[in-house]
Amino acid sequence: MDTTATERQPDAANGHEAVLSVRDLTVGFGSHIVLDKLNLEIYRGEILGFVGASGTGKSVLMRTVLRLLAKRSGTIEILGAEYDKMSEADRIALDMRLGVLFQHGALFSALTVRENIQVPMREYLDLSQSLMDELARVKIELVGLAPEAADKYPSELSGGMIKRAALARALALDPDLVFLDEPTSGLDPIGAAEFDELIAKLRDTLGLTVYMVTHDLDSLFSVCDRIAVLGNKKVLVEGTVEDMLACDDPWVQSYFRGKRARSIVRHDE
Repeated sequence: MDTTATERQPDAANGHEAVLSVRDLTVGFGSHIVLDKLNLEIYRGEILGFVGASGTGKSVLMRTVLRLLAKRSGTIEILGAEYDKMSEADRIALDMRLGVLFQHGALFSALTVRENIQVPMREYLDLSQSLMDELARVKIELVGLAPEAADKYPSELSGGMIKRAALARALALDPDLVFLDEPTSGLDPIGAAEFDELIAKLRDTLGLTVYMVTHDLDSLFSVCDRIAVLGNKKVLVEGTVEDMLACDDPWVQSYFRGKRARSIVRHDE
């Protein structure tokens, strides 16, 4: 993709609605504090790339936002609602507006692709089997899988097909906000680029907001509107690619201007 993130979303942080707002979030395990009074916002319609060194807590933050891990303090608002102040019924309704793609797909090995996609439908909706089959067919087509993939099991899929099947499941309930954990990990460069393009296309056509945890520099430079860097238990810096290149933090400089980044940063040299 040859359109820069700043050209697509020049004012994402200026007046746009925050669909995810994290304030003073602290998360720890025993005496070890992983996140300390962290703040972060994601704005409607943007793709936010979330990066940081291994072990800094990127997955911990995502899992805490999704209520898979408990927080010690702070607030998390999603789509204008604060989980801690909601009834259980309202929490369930909010959960239906979220989609998640875990790092390795996390497909159920004993279920076909169609059946995996239908898991959220069975959990949250009361639909006939024929309607669920039709909806699964639509999601399979949406992520670029062939129709015959519907009857395949995860063990029969390539790595790229697993990612797309998992994405189809994440989109099963037509979410507003999608969380992607290392979506291009394990893919070859061509497959990763195609997956990035798919994410951007889905954002544009479905109006998604995307929270993407990634180590992939190509993804950060090609499809992310903004980037947030986690370090020292907080968000060190957030902004556009240009903001990352201008940041004087040693880790950020090494990450975005290091040897592996040289071919990508040609436009800034």
